[in-house]
Amino acid sequence: MKTYPTSNIRNVAILGHSGSGKTTLTEAMAYNAGIIDRMGRVEDGTTISDYDSEETKRMISINATTVPLEYGGHKINVIDVPGYFDFLGEASSSLRVADGAVLVLDALSGIEVGTEKSWEMIENEKIPAVLVVNKMDRENVKFEKIMEDLKEKFGNKVVPFELPFGEGPEFNGVINVVDMKGRERKGDRCFDMPVPDDLKAKLEPFREMIMESVAQSDEDLMEKYFAGEELTNSEIHAGLRKGVLEGELIPVLCTSGTLNIGVETLLSMLIEYFPSPEDTLGEMYDRQNSGESGIKKYDSNSPVAIQIFKTIADPYVGRLSLFKVISGTLQSGMELLNVNKNKKEKVNHIYILRGKKQIEVESLQAGDMGALSKLTDTVTGDSLCDPKDPVEFRKLVFPEPVISLGVEPKSKGDEDKIGSGFTKLQEEDQTLHVERNAETKQTLISGLGEMHIEIVCEKLKNKFGIEVSLAEPKIPYRETIKKKATAEGKHKKQSGGRGQFGHVWIDFEPIGDTDIEFEFVDKVVGGAVPRNFIPAVEKGLRDCIKEGVLAKYPVVGLRATLFDGSFHAVDSDEMSFKMAASLAYKKGLKEANPVILEPIYKVEITVPDDYMGDIMGDLNKKRGRILGMEPTENGKQKIIAEAPYAEMFKYATELRSMTHARGDFSMEFTRYEELPTQFADKVIEKAHEESNE
Repeated sequence: MKTYPTSNIRNVAILGHSGSGKTTLTEAMAYNAGIIDRMGRVEDGTTISDYDSEETKRMISINATTVPLEYGGHKINVIDVPGYFDFLGEASSSLRVADGAVLVLDALSGIEVGTEKSWEMIENEKIPAVLVVNKMDRENVKFEKIMEDLKEKFGNKVVPFELPFGEGPEFNGVINVVDMKGRERKGDRCFDMPVPDDLKAKLEPFREMIMESVAQSDEDLMEKYFAGEELTNSEIHAGLRKGVLEGELIPVLCTSGTLNIGVETLLSMLIEYFPSPEDTLGEMYDRQNSGESGIKKYDSNSPVAIQIFKTIADPYVGRLSLFKVISGTLQSGMELLNVNKNKKEKVNHIYILRGKKQIEVESLQAGDMGALSKLTDTVTGDSLCDPKDPVEFRKLVFPEPVISLGVEPKSKGDEDKIGSGFTKLQEEDQTLHVERNAETKQTLISGLGEMHIEIVCEKLKNKFGIEVSLAEPKIPYRETIKKKATAEGKHKKQSGGRGQFGHVWIDFEPIGDTDIEFEFVDKVVGGAVPRNFIPAVEKGLRDCIKEGVLAKYPVVGLRATLFDGSFHAVDSDEMSFKMAASLAYKKGLKEANPVILEPIYKVEITVPDDYMGDIMGDLNKKRGRILGMEPTENGKQKIIAEAPYAEMFKYATELRSMTHARGDFSMEFTRYEELPTQFADKVIEKAHEESNE
């Protein structure tokens, strides 16, 4: 593949609800660009962009995949983005490097929740978009009804640039309203055709809509239009392009990816109406060491600067780092500075990735995308630049994990392998978090949904040969006491020779603040316990609070006051007093009304108004407390509440089900509270069962 100038590059993300046909549409685009001789099928696992074993097995996209095309003298870097909500991280990174977005709708299903979420992300990135109504060949499709829904959802910015030639099973082509030309399917391709006379009258109101949009893009054109003068073809196209680039127009196109109808028109319109990288504002940066900030334009004659937007971990090929060239011309053999790590990296080979295929190239100009292999210190989000001009681009922002599960190896001896395998997968997936909980002795894997976590575990098996099982996360309960108790601890041991003797009296009482683990108070008078043994008493108690007397959970909010005791001039030592403190601890806590504490989390849930009642009712069932509500900018409501973690660790799945995936939430730990007796009894019983295993 040749090197393309910045002006001839288009970077396009294909988004939409899962199942709307994005991958099939991408396949059809590749077919029309001459990359493949026949179109693959998602059902057969033969498409370019769904090549991962889990993708072919589940018949859904899991990874955002680049499919660069050469069409009409331009290079179109298509990114096929997963529609399933567990893989929103792929959409986040893809939209950061895309200069335009194609939002795909299923013609029969219309606007779905994935359409809405994708549109929110497009708006956040402030990039132009085109709406593609796909699967127009399905039964009972009504284009007029789709347009009404789109207008209601997105406003008058939505303008049909095409009308279908036939609907449902009769769909056999498209009519370009802008140029008043038709394209009809014959065999597996579409060819030009004149607009049928009986359709011209139907097209007129839509063409009038387009003319008004063109006129509104420029004052001179508006005067000309209202003066009744005919706008030239070049004026129409220039006005439309300006409207699309400024986000004032959202073109609507019709396609059938499986029948390859309307796809060539889509490719042509991406070239004509979408921005090249040099048409964009550029990328925000901070200049290293000087504190200077600015915007770097996409200019091939500037010093080289690239940003890594995705990492692929392959056990055979090694790490592949996908990047976008922000400025300059990247050439093999260059040495770049990783600004984030202050380490230099050598560019040995430059590839473009088309699905799983790696195509080596000598250079790439500003605005283009490619991949580098075997970078030593570079991870997703890092900026690599000419060492003489070190700039750092704004960070990529990924969704935070919302669900955690425990993970254990199925084979003994794989514990160490798990760590290295997950480390590599975390490089690939920025929404995946893996950590070892020192308290519960459990490895926790956190992600955006249960399917996300399941697929990560399958990747661990397929790529690194490590099988794991998933379990509910262990809840880090605590124990405390509710009343004061006094206890004696006497350790006495005589077994020939020097013996052991330690004797203490200790008051145990609640501090009243479970944020404070432990307080030790020395009130010994008259040398009942020698000064040199008092630290041993404190140390003994601090060792003891690691396990409570009910279920062996750590103890918090405990004050221990040493006020009396006795010693033996020969047999007393530090160990004896540590043992005496331990005996007093066990007696005292049992008499001080010990209780189990559970972690309470602050929860913020954002949902449309329609779901408010269901969400609040569900929170009440989960022993939650509603603290307040407030409207959000996007017209939804935010519910602020508190709830026990024990009721919430699968809330991501439950909320998605209750709101049809229209709800979002976040949680953060706030404090510990006493666990009601009926639940505490079960926790204690389970702890005793586990300790007896």
